[in-house]
Amino acid sequence: MKLALCNEVLAPLSFEQQCVLARHMGYEGLELAPFTVSDEPESMTPAHARALRVTAQQHDMTITGLHWLLVKPEGLSITSPDAAVWQRTVDVMRHLCEVCADVGGTYLVHGSPGQRQQWPGQSMADALQRATQAWALAAEAAGRCGVTYCIEPLSSDQTPLVNTLEQAAAVVREVAHPALKTMLDTSSAGRAETDDIPTLIARWMPTGLLAHVQLNDPNRRAPGQGDMRFAPIVEALHTQGYRGVVAMEPFVYVPDGPGCAAWSVGYVRGLMEALT
Repeated sequence: MKLALCNEVLAPLSFEQQCVLARHMGYEGLELAPFTVSDEPESMTPAHARALRVTAQQHDMTITGLHWLLVKPEGLSITSPDAAVWQRTVDVMRHLCEVCADVGGTYLVHGSPGQRQQWPGQSMADALQRATQAWALAAEAAGRCGVTYCIEPLSSDQTPLVNTLEQAAAVVREVAHPALKTMLDTSSAGRAETDDIPTLIARWMPTGLLAHVQLNDPNRRAPGQGDMRFAPIVEALHTQGYRGVVAMEPFVYVPDGPGCAAWSVGYVRGLMEALT
């Protein structure tokens, strides 16, 4: 398993400084939130993206993938009844697939809860239909770019749309495109699922639908800074032969961003080494 850090944890450091510090801590990659490197991610050029890739490589790092896709520009929505807003959102999603490939990433994580809400007067069926169509078009773009587009199940306190792996898998199966998968975020899963995380891993990893993992506690702090037990989670991933990226994505930084990042990699790497 390859350990990566969601790069916004080290903001407001420059991207190069993030690479240097994360590598020094023991990370192998950064999972990039586009809004942290551009105020206009929808206009990011191939040259800009490739420059980020080179910067990471110069410090023995990789950009593993993208997440927090739709924070900027403002006003995006995959569920919007407004055709112009919806189309603009799809255009951004397609463009970010190209950006992902240009920075050297292999996956995109579609969380972005604020951009997948149920609109006033809108039925859940309509919201899901619009979101599914957007994800299908993003999958086509991802396939052309050679990357994987992952639907992230998020807990119901963040969005009413796709809260569990079962619901995400249903969308993936309906779209039936090889570039569309789902992923596991342990914080949201700990809030939304009835089964524990090791059980979910044992059930979903063999299906081939689960393409990525993010580690964080349901209290939104780093792994190991709450009540969730991560040793059984790491063991379950090991048992299933998972060799993909495991990204640390805390939202509450204790004691601060760099300290939280250092804790996360040390804690999880220690759990991994205990299995060997």
